[in-house]
Amino acid sequence: MDWMILIVAGLFETAFAFCLGKMKGKRGGEYRLWAMGFIGCLIASMWLLAVAVQTLPIGTAYPVWTGIGAVGTVLLGIVCFHERAFFARIFFMVTLIASIVGLKMV
Repeated sequence: MDWMILIVAGLFETAFAFCLGKMKGKRGGEYRLWAMGFIGCLIASMWLLAVAVQTLPIGTAYPVWTGIGAVGTVLLGIVCFHERAFFARIFFMVTLIASIVGLKMV
């Protein structure tokens, strides 16, 4: 169950990065709504991470959490914000995933 909590925490990390991206260039009420989404996702992500590390080793849980957030943010950037998906970017994202899996295995 703790691994599921950690995965959800990583997804909330991706969500708060998405909210930051949507805040860019916004003004007024729309900016405040995305800012509230950012703060809510940030709180949820940190709280779930804190719950997960009660039983999981921090040396494994933190890299998994940041890895989910990093890979998710890159994918959202490509899909939602039309950022370029060139070979090196995909290669290093796959390398990051492989490194996190390797860290979990040792």
